[in-house]
Amino acid sequence: MRHRYLNWLNWTLPGESSGSAVFRGPLSATGLLLSALVFSASLSPSLVPRDALMQGVLSGLSAGIGYGAGVFGCWMWAYLELPFPGPATARKLRWLASAGCLAVAAIFLWNAMGWQNSLRELMEMQPLDARQPLTVGAVALAVFGVIILFSRLFHFVFRILASRLSTRIPPRIANLLAVFAAALLFWSLVDGIVFRQLLRVADTSYEAFDSFADVDIAQPRERWQTGSDASLIDWNSLGRRGREFIAGAPPATEISELLGTRAMDPLRIYVGLRSADDAQTRARLALQEMLRVGAFERSVVVVATPTGTGWMDPMAMDTLDFLHAGDVATVAVQYSYLASWLSLLVEPGYGAETSRALFAAVYGHWKSMPSEQRPRLYLFGLSLGALSSERSASFYELLGEPPQGAFWVGPPFASSIWRHTTEQRVAGSPAWLPRYGDGSIVRYTGQTNALAIDGAKWGPLRIVYLQYASDPITFFEPTMFFRQPEWFLPPRGPDVSADLRWYPIVTGLQVAVDIMLATEVPLGYGHAYAPEHYIDGWLEVTQPAGWTETSLKSLKARFAGRR
Repeated sequence: MRHRYLNWLNWTLPGESSGSAVFRGPLSATGLLLSALVFSASLSPSLVPRDALMQGVLSGLSAGIGYGAGVFGCWMWAYLELPFPGPATARKLRWLASAGCLAVAAIFLWNAMGWQNSLRELMEMQPLDARQPLTVGAVALAVFGVIILFSRLFHFVFRILASRLSTRIPPRIANLLAVFAAALLFWSLVDGIVFRQLLRVADTSYEAFDSFADVDIAQPRERWQTGSDASLIDWNSLGRRGREFIAGAPPATEISELLGTRAMDPLRIYVGLRSADDAQTRARLALQEMLRVGAFERSVVVVATPTGTGWMDPMAMDTLDFLHAGDVATVAVQYSYLASWLSLLVEPGYGAETSRALFAAVYGHWKSMPSEQRPRLYLFGLSLGALSSERSASFYELLGEPPQGAFWVGPPFASSIWRHTTEQRVAGSPAWLPRYGDGSIVRYTGQTNALAIDGAKWGPLRIVYLQYASDPITFFEPTMFFRQPEWFLPPRGPDVSADLRWYPIVTGLQVAVDIMLATEVPLGYGHAYAPEHYIDGWLEVTQPAGWTETSLKSLKARFAGRR
C-alpha cells in the first residue's frame, strides 16, 4: 500500500531518497488534472477585464492551488488507507490525465480571449489581439513552475526536519511537528522579508510621488487660499495630491460663465501628512484654517475623506462647486500615501482615526454655532475614503443634531453601514442596487439614476451611495471563496458579463485580482466613477436651488466632455 501511494503521488517519505529526488521527481497525475480544471476556470470572465500578464499570473496561481489540492487529496486518501490503483493503471491514468489537461487548457485558452473581449466591449474598451492566449499560457506556466519549485522546497525542508525529529519521537508526531515548523519558517520568510520589503518599497515609492513638486502647480497667491503665504498650512507640506486639490478648484469666473449668474470662488482646505505630526493635530489645524478663510460662512460645508493616496477626485468636488455656484467649503485631511487597496489591506483603521478626528473638530464647532447661522454640513468619501467617512461619527453622536447628509462613492466591502443596508434590503431589490426601508434615510444609485423612488420622502438626514455593479472593491466578499455572492443572482448589473460564473476558490481569486485593476477601466465602470453620476448624487443629497432639467443636462454634458 505504501509503495502504491508513493507511485501515485510521486513523492518520497523522509529518509527514502536523496534530497535532489524531491526536486527531480515527476508531477502528480491527480494534481495535474485538478490544476487543469482550476486553470481553465480562472480564464472565465469576472468583474473587470484583465490583460495577458495579469491573467497569466492569476491562472498560474490558480493552477498551483489546484495542484496542491490534488496532491493533498491523494495524501488524505492514502492516510485513510483507501485502495490505490496499481502501477500499470496509474501510468495509464497519468497519460490520460496529461492529455486531458492539454485538451481542457487549450479549449479554455481559445475561449478566454472571446470572454475578455466581450467584457471589454461591454466597457467600451479596445479588443485584445490574437497573441493573448500564447502570452497567458506562457506566463501561467512560469508562475506554476515557481509554485511547484516553492512547494518542493517546502517538502525538502519538511523532510529534513521530520528525519531529524523521527530519531527522538514517534514518526507521525515528528511529521506533524515538522509540518508546523516548516510552515512557520516559510511564513516568517514570506511575511517578514518578502511582504514587508515589498510594502516598504511601495510606501517609499508612494511617499516619493506624494512629495514630488510638480512645477506646473503654482503656489496660491490669494490670502484666502490654503497654502498661500497667509495660510496656516505650508504649501510644500500638502503633498502632490493636496496641491492638486487646492490648485484645481474651478474659479468663480468659470462657474459664472457656465451658470450665467454670479458665483463665488470655492474654498478648499487640505492638510497633508507632513503638515502635522498626528491625526488630532492635523484635524485641529484644518479647523483653524477653516476659521481663517471663513469656511463656516459658506452655505455648504463638506467634510471629505480622500482615498488612500490622499487623492480627491476633481470630478467629485468640481461638480458640487458648480451645483452650488461656488458657495462651498470642502475640508480634507490626508492619512496615507498608499493606494486604497493597499491601505485597506495594511492600515484600514488609520483612515478612520483621521476621519473621526476631523469630523469631531468640524462638527464640534458647527454645533456650537447658532442654528440659524449654521451652514449645511455633509460628509463625502470615495473608495477607502467612503469606509473611513462612514466611521467618522457614531450613530449616538448624531441623534440630537445630525449633519444634513452623506455622499459615499464606491464603498469598500468592509463598510459597515453599506453592508448592513445591503443585507437588510427590501426583498426583490438586487444586491448591486438595493432598496433600504422606505428610502427616507439611505438610497442607492449607479450608472442610471435610481434615486427617485415613488412615494418615498427624505428624512432630516440623506445618505446616498453611488456604486457600479462591476466594482470589485465594493463587491468582493471573503466568503465568496466558498459561497456564491448574492450579486451573482439575476437580474445582474448592466455592466456585469452574462458569462460570469461562480467557482469555489477561483472566483474569490479573480475578484481579488480585479481589485488591483478596478481603476484601469473607462469612467463609468469598475471603480472609475463618471462625473455625471456624481452630479445625480450631489443633487439628491444637497438639493441645490435653481436647477432645471435643461441646465442639468448642460452641466452633465460639460463634465462628460472632460473624460
